[in-house]
Amino acid sequence: MEKGMLKPNEIVKATINAGINKAKLSSLQMILLGILAGIFIGFGAHANIAISQTLGRFDIGVATFMGAAVFPVGLMLVLIAGAELFTGNNLMTLALMDRKITFSQLSKNWSLVYIGNFIGSILLAYIISESGLYESNSDIANRAIGISEARVGFTFQAALLRGILCNIIVVLAVWLSSASQNVIGKLFSIWFPIMLFVVSGFEHSVANMFFLSMGKFLGANITWSEIWINNLIPVTLGNIIGGAIIIPGIYYLIYVYKK
Repeated sequence: MEKGMLKPNEIVKATINAGINKAKLSSLQMILLGILAGIFIGFGAHANIAISQTLGRFDIGVATFMGAAVFPVGLMLVLIAGAELFTGNNLMTLALMDRKITFSQLSKNWSLVYIGNFIGSILLAYIISESGLYESNSDIANRAIGISEARVGFTFQAALLRGILCNIIVVLAVWLSSASQNVIGKLFSIWFPIMLFVVSGFEHSVANMFFLSMGKFLGANITWSEIWINNLIPVTLGNIIGGAIIIPGIYYLIYVYKK
């Protein structure tokens, strides 16, 4: 009988092996797969805006849930179709802790993938902003602008903490996906956690690359320095704490570390 899922200790081994394989990618592969991931997450973010654009007038909770329901398609594309996402790759620290990769390999992957994610996100945002889908003063354009302006209004602490909570959940979605041995199982493993982080209002650095650049292209009252200083930098740091330290650190101590 075919095994339907991996046990927690087996997920740890699979995650370490995945980290080793990611570290072996060429620079070009990291950049190109990073660009794809930025585009994939951007598709989910665009769907989030489109489906929630008018629902907030009637019920903000329903609008938030409907947006959260379609957003997970981005990570589904990343993990099943194949791409390199910075926040998911935070789990590579497990391979680092187990001394299977070097800090130099980790830094190279994170840097190039992050750059690729940003290129993909901003490229998709620009194309969609020029496509006529977000006409001036339309509900969808106003929704996108509102999202971007709200996100640069966070305090450093708020953005950092929301980033921590977000990537705890995102890497757990990757973790659960690794446990599943079939596509249907992976889809459900991804959908529930990612829906949860979106509906909870947590902050994802790569998704925000799309949300913020989309708002900027549509005329939001924000600057590129505000985008980075008020949001992307603290959210990215939070994502690293939640996804590269807390979750892999705990599982390393439980399943790998030997005194």
